[in-house]
Amino acid sequence: MQDLAKIRSEKPGSYPDQTVYAEYACREFDLAFEDIDGGTGLAFSVASKARRIHFGAGRCSWYPQNNATATTLASDKYFTNLILERAGVATLGGDYFFLHDRHRARRAEGHEIEDALKYFAKLGATAFVKPLLGSRGDFAQAVYDEATLKNYFLSVSRYYDSILMQPLVSGDEYRLFLLDGEVLYAARKYPPVVLGDGMRSIRDLVSEHNAVLQARGLSPAAGAADEQALGRVLSKGERWELPGRMNLSAGGTMALEASPSTAATAAARNAARALGLRVAAMDLFTNIKGRAEATAVIEVNSNPSIRLLEDCARADLILKIWHHTFSAMGLLGV
Repeated sequence: MQDLAKIRSEKPGSYPDQTVYAEYACREFDLAFEDIDGGTGLAFSVASKARRIHFGAGRCSWYPQNNATATTLASDKYFTNLILERAGVATLGGDYFFLHDRHRARRAEGHEIEDALKYFAKLGATAFVKPLLGSRGDFAQAVYDEATLKNYFLSVSRYYDSILMQPLVSGDEYRLFLLDGEVLYAARKYPPVVLGDGMRSIRDLVSEHNAVLQARGLSPAAGAADEQALGRVLSKGERWELPGRMNLSAGGTMALEASPSTAATAAARNAARALGLRVAAMDLFTNIKGRAEATAVIEVNSNPSIRLLEDCARADLILKIWHHTFSAMGLLGV
């Protein structure tokens, strides 16, 4: 088997993870890999003797076996919820709202900022909000008062034109990765933490954490701690959890575990089937309100990252995923 770590070491830090994995899989399956963007990894091709397929980073999908309609529907969190609810899959629900007047004449009433404030009040002035078409946990956070929500609108409107607002729900969060309806792996998700050094306050540690996020193009963590708590100096090695999003890109962690329940597995499979996705990563809450089988889909990822597998030394699963992609595109087995 090829050495994934060696391939990684030969690439610049900006090189996309999936491009590394594609090259690794090409070496394993005797396919031709070609970086066509001067070594950036942003665009590349994979070829067999019979055909060539191109891939691109950014908004391009790494999983061409998912059709374009299914991928696009899954990227819209409100559309996803509509489809899943009709299929009998529990979601967190919610409604969408626009942050700009642009194109207002072309859309239905009830989804403007003033409507968002009314909906927030209906939810008891507590909600979880995130960009409707966002990813990587960017601007995903809990909001507990109207003033914070209005400031949130201003911040998010610089980068996105719409948001999804949902009831605030808590439970154990998992990701289930599926290939053609079968769970390839499951992982428990945990929130980001800052580690104390015995000298700096929580506020300073969080500021440092946020600087790293902003350098990656992500919004800062939204801490719920009061000013007195933020001023406390953590002892060396002491951990302080940052509430809210648990995305790896935002500093969260994941650990490979078995699927948490038959209900979670069934929900993930039904969600993928309803959306027509051959490859999907389902983020779910389980154990909602202390009920072990209570499960709800948080969101569906049709273009999921698999960096966790590299971090957990599961190159075998990386190869399974890319084998599925190459086979679906006619590069293998023909």
